[in-house]
Amino acid sequence: MGAMDLLRHLSFFVAVAEERHFGNAASRLGMTQPPLSQGVRRLEQRLGTELIQRSARGVGLTEAGRQLLPRARLLVDDAARFEDEAHRIAGGRDAVVRWGVAHSVADAVVVRCVRALRDADATRPTRVVTTTASTTELVDAVRAGSLDIAVVEHPALLTGLDIGPVVKLRRWVVVPDDHPVAAAKKAQVRMLRGLMLATGPRSDNPPAHDLFVDLWRVRGLDPDLVIASGQRELLTRVSAGGHFGVTATPPTVMPGVAWVDLLRDDLSLRVRIVWRSGADAASSAAALDRVLIRADR
Repeated sequence: MGAMDLLRHLSFFVAVAEERHFGNAASRLGMTQPPLSQGVRRLEQRLGTELIQRSARGVGLTEAGRQLLPRARLLVDDAARFEDEAHRIAGGRDAVVRWGVAHSVADAVVVRCVRALRDADATRPTRVVTTTASTTELVDAVRAGSLDIAVVEHPALLTGLDIGPVVKLRRWVVVPDDHPVAAAKKAQVRMLRGLMLATGPRSDNPPAHDLFVDLWRVRGLDPDLVIASGQRELLTRVSAGGHFGVTATPPTVMPGVAWVDLLRDDLSLRVRIVWRSGADAASSAAALDRVLIRADR
């Protein structure tokens, strides 16, 4: 495997790790699933370690995969930046904005952010490259320069970065549609007792995770926690029964899942924009801020 193949297969690994789904990763990369899977396998063989856990429940990362993902993302991003800089030197006119967003932000908000970034500079075309990851990973990527700007959860450890104001985005409690709380005229927190709480791992953003868990304890609920890596796994666990969760996905028709209006303001997803100190991110920050403020209304 040559250097070009290594970078290509690293990009496969990053896409699968971020999407947690081979089919979605293949669509994102504009390819079919078999060569994607083969490329990840070849990368694992070259490295001598398994990176991706494949099971009936879906796709996850091994311990080696979790440790190597930040470095793989940096290598892939650096290669893309090298290409962008070469095009700029050669006289290319397109601007490139590399931004990141936390897993917990709703898809509809993410799409509006992409459009706002694309249209932020009226003087020339802008290509927008999106990375979805945990807040911890996004902060590291902004600090390293592989991302220009990111929307992350609050609170988070943001030493050395410039930050925008905190914005609240609405979230809902989701429960199995056959659970008594789903049919209650006035749902109460105590009615969730007996259900396990499906939520992201603490390593995604320890400060926000701890506040989230403490919120339920203050309200008299101390649920067992089950890790759900992303909104898809959270919703599937809820649909399977025995779990509840919190999502920024607005109420929609979904078999096995019911949306419950509980602790509306307390459950808000608090986010803020971050970028490197001294970076020219004013137009991107303003574009993202407008989208987030509108979404808060």
